[in-house]
Amino acid sequence: MSNSQTFPRARFWELGVGGWELTSPRSASDPTISQPRGSISCVTDEELVLLARQGDPDAFDQLVARHQSAVFRAAMAALRVREDAEEVAQDAFIRAWRALDRFRGDSSFRTWILRIAWNRAISKRRSLAAWLRRTTPMEDVAEPAAAGDGQHVWMQNAELQSHVTRAIQTLSPKLRDSLLLAQSGDYQYEEIARMLGVPLGTVKWRISEARRKVREALAALGYVDAK
Repeated sequence: MSNSQTFPRARFWELGVGGWELTSPRSASDPTISQPRGSISCVTDEELVLLARQGDPDAFDQLVARHQSAVFRAAMAALRVREDAEEVAQDAFIRAWRALDRFRGDSSFRTWILRIAWNRAISKRRSLAAWLRRTTPMEDVAEPAAAGDGQHVWMQNAELQSHVTRAIQTLSPKLRDSLLLAQSGDYQYEEIARMLGVPLGTVKWRISEARRKVREALAALGYVDAK
């Protein structure tokens, strides 16, 4: 089967001037996972890949619905600009569809599509000379600090979050990427290792080292609990 001409007609794809828009149960502005289709929602990824190879566009639609959140958030971890992440996520699924016949199954479909997305995100990041200056709020990638009661507590939390953001920005790309992927909560360390193409032990060290550097930066600012 050749996938170069025919693309799935999934209801959550909007390939127009406005970019790629995904339906989302979280919020209208958060392009994460859409509602699964009932008829094939219990089929495994491996079975869906086989069906898609046989020409069933609904099967690939379901694969997109299952993994678009993880793909988008991986791109966000690398790029931290929503529009760029949406573009990369769209590109990753299009590339996966066109290369589906070459998917050998050595890894899971999820690992394969995440690897494609990460490679596309890194390629795009390298082409953006000023990508570090184009920042989206860190809570889009990592969990924000819990809001406390009262305006004073809220301002303290906002100030802390700002310091955390700046501390993360000062990390080397390798440490920052590993930390943001881990903080997203979407990926196991093994998945991060496969996405980055490095040993598991390297990923664990990078995350630990990144957290240590962030804690040191916060402690230097007087946040005693960060030591």
